[in-house]
Amino acid sequence: MTPTVKPSPVRFYASLMIGVGLIALGIMLILLLKDSTPALQPDLSTIPVEVDYAAPELNLQDLSGKAVSLQDYAGRVVLVNLWATWCPPCKEEMPALQSFYEERQAQGFVLLGINQEETAEVVEPFVASYGLTFPIWLDENYLAQRLFNTSNLPSSFVIDRNGRVRLAWVGGVSEKFLERYVTKFIKE
Repeated sequence: MTPTVKPSPVRFYASLMIGVGLIALGIMLILLLKDSTPALQPDLSTIPVEVDYAAPELNLQDLSGKAVSLQDYAGRVVLVNLWATWCPPCKEEMPALQSFYEERQAQGFVLLGINQEETAEVVEPFVASYGLTFPIWLDENYLAQRLFNTSNLPSSFVIDRNGRVRLAWVGGVSEKFLERYVTKFIKE
């Protein structure tokens, strides 16, 4: 006769709790994966950080080789966007940047797209393919990244009408977030 072993209530409840936990984890994973696709959530923009410091003196060249400076835009609200053609989040944010620029340029807003490291021969086809009409500057030596103290692309900085950097973004931006955070500086 073999002895019968009674199941332990502690072992039963431990197994039950592990099972419930695994089911809950599976449900959470399914919900996270379902809601993380960019097509479903186009506003996965990073939130800007409020800052307050003088805009750096930045002198570069535009796509045509003309010397340009941040000082050229004194009295306007300027969004400086550091980007590169090879950068996926940079590509993703370009339509939102272009649309916001078109809607707000008549209100004293300018967007400066400062390409990092690449030549005009690389940048011009990209600009044409995205239909970009805002000023594009070339920065083959990462001067803007050093002056704005960032090493990430894309990075964006909002300069108010008084020449003060007021917002800093690291990562892509959406039109919704541009409206939410930049419009107040345009209306000042």
